[in-house]
Amino acid sequence: MLVFMLLYYQELIIGRPEAVYFYEVDGRGPCWAFEGEKKFLGWFRGYLLCVIADQRTGKDTFNVYDLKNRLIAHSLVVKEVSHMLCEWGNIILIMTDKSTLCIGEKDMESKLDMLFKKNLYTVAINLVQSQQADAAATAEVLRKYGDHLYSKQDYDEAMAQYISTIGHLEPSYVIQKFLDAQRIYNLTSYLEKLHEKGLASKDHTTLLLNCYTKLKDVEKLNVFIKSEDGAGEHKFDVETAIRVCRAANYHEHAMYVAKKAGRHELYLKILLEDLGRYGEALQYISSLEPSQAGVTVKEYGKILIEHKPVKTIEILMRLCTEDGESTNRESSSSTYLTMLPSPVDFLNIFIHHPPSLMDFLEKYTDKVKDSPAQVEIHNTLLELYLSNDLNFPSISQASNGVDHTLKARSGSLVMPKAESKLKSSADRKDTSKERDRMERCEKGLRLLKSAWPSDLEQPLYDVDLAIILCEMNAFKDGLLYLYEKMKLYKEVIACYMQSQDHEGLIACCKKLGDSGKGGDPSLWADLLKYFGELGEDCSKEVKDVLTYIERDDILPPIVVLQTLSRNPCLTLSVIKDYIARKLEQESKLIEEDRRAIEKYQEDTLTMRKEIQDLRTNARIFQLSKCTACTFTLDLPAVHFMCMHSFHQRCLGDNEKECPECAPEYRSVLETKRSLEQNSKDQDRFFQQVKSSKDGFSVIAEYFGKGIISKTSNGSTGTGRTGDASSSSGF
Repeated sequence: MLVFMLLYYQELIIGRPEAVYFYEVDGRGPCWAFEGEKKFLGWFRGYLLCVIADQRTGKDTFNVYDLKNRLIAHSLVVKEVSHMLCEWGNIILIMTDKSTLCIGEKDMESKLDMLFKKNLYTVAINLVQSQQADAAATAEVLRKYGDHLYSKQDYDEAMAQYISTIGHLEPSYVIQKFLDAQRIYNLTSYLEKLHEKGLASKDHTTLLLNCYTKLKDVEKLNVFIKSEDGAGEHKFDVETAIRVCRAANYHEHAMYVAKKAGRHELYLKILLEDLGRYGEALQYISSLEPSQAGVTVKEYGKILIEHKPVKTIEILMRLCTEDGESTNRESSSSTYLTMLPSPVDFLNIFIHHPPSLMDFLEKYTDKVKDSPAQVEIHNTLLELYLSNDLNFPSISQASNGVDHTLKARSGSLVMPKAESKLKSSADRKDTSKERDRMERCEKGLRLLKSAWPSDLEQPLYDVDLAIILCEMNAFKDGLLYLYEKMKLYKEVIACYMQSQDHEGLIACCKKLGDSGKGGDPSLWADLLKYFGELGEDCSKEVKDVLTYIERDDILPPIVVLQTLSRNPCLTLSVIKDYIARKLEQESKLIEEDRRAIEKYQEDTLTMRKEIQDLRTNARIFQLSKCTACTFTLDLPAVHFMCMHSFHQRCLGDNEKECPECAPEYRSVLETKRSLEQNSKDQDRFFQQVKSSKDGFSVIAEYFGKGIISKTSNGSTGTGRTGDASSSSGF
């Protein structure tokens, strides 16, 4: 019996006719049953080489065994072999006839092509794995194997191969093959593996969730939704998962994902838009941080105000005031208030619900007195208070109900009793609406007054906007208050004139036309002009006006007569007493002026005689005592023409005027000099004429004081006694 032995590394290989045996250091290893007489054994790159002699033919067979894959990699009938060598990367067989056969190993690609042609995909897979090929090459072999199984309709095994290619094979290649509804289970398993390895996109998440919903596999859906990676994050795109679950009506799953991911806006969107659970949504908003709660209320506030206005306003109050913070805060500061959200930021959510907005702003202003946005808040409240067409949902719904009733009854006879009920119901609604408007107007007037304290020059609202609102909505009380506060008295009486409120007009002039209290007396002149152009009988009112015009001497009688003459409905009896009193008063003034003129004429005549006497006759000084020291007058003495005498020693060195009469004389000269200076100040003269009640009296005074005199050339000028006349410039 022939035994061939081969020592390979630490293994001993013995070839016997019935088999090939392997021996290791520890003992006997595996054996391979290869029949035939083994002439040569060899080891080449993991292959077992064996030359087996064939006694019948006298030839040898050369076999290459792949023990790992349990196959014969190559078999060749050769001549009788005398030697076998493995050198230079080849197998060399030397025959007994001195011929040589060189055998080389094919490359990997050629091997795989050959295996693919024989459908030996399992062998090909083992081959690439044993050769430690890269992952891409292995994935390509697995793909071809999967395609082979798919063509044989072995979908489960095919999917197993495709799953092994994840990370190297484009997922869309596999997904397109399994989009058929009958193969949805295989597609689901593939998509699950994609998500486990973190290689899924948004579209893959959408597809997997759709598979779960189609299969109605709630258990797997729960596992997938609640699955997390090592860092506690979801293995899928959150927005995609929420969108698909909402579309499939799996709202609870969508809410779980949104809440877990901290997507508060999506969580609330599901609660409000899909489920209509408004109370739960408000409770969830209350549990959020103030900054997050503010953002969510801005986004979904319109829906919340529509269905839960009271609770929503409570949340807004907590956000905009200190209630949203710790209750341990005992005091607030302006810096802290500026950190809180402003009510102005939430105005847009009340766009269809003005009553709720009014309620919210009223509660806020009652609680916060020094808000940084109080001007904007007051402006908004004024718009709500003064608006004529504030829409109330209850009224609009009720009116809609009436319309539907009428439509339902169209074409049929309506009983008179039903008509009366509808009419009375509409009247009650109109009455309620008008009552509500009056209450809002009262609130508006209180706000106008309270937001403009007496110690502030400007109010805590936009004055121009307030005036426009009052005019647009015909709010007379507000206009009167604003005009009076701004000292626009003429606009105040214009409001009364426009409404033809004569009693209120006179009362207003009594209040605002008193000059002693800072009023404007010219209002009475405007009032008289109004009654003069009224074109109706207003005798009582005119008499009241004339009383105050006469008391303060506001207008001359001639102007009063001209003004009232335009009203054809007024008779002379209205102004008879006024004219009589004025004539009597003028007569008294004329008499007083006449007596004053006579006195001045007598004084003037006396002065002229005295001057003439001084010029023509000698003066005899008979004083025996000095006027200054009252001692007996002795020489040298000084006598003045005013009949005062002084010791020369009692006078100064340069004293040329009587010390007794000089102050009075100087004051007269100073007055005259001042009058002469005023005669050159034309602006002052005309200003006095305009501002005086009686301009003629000013001109007469100027003439009387000699400031204005008539010159020879016809011009006016100033005159001084004993001096040449000069032009005054008037």
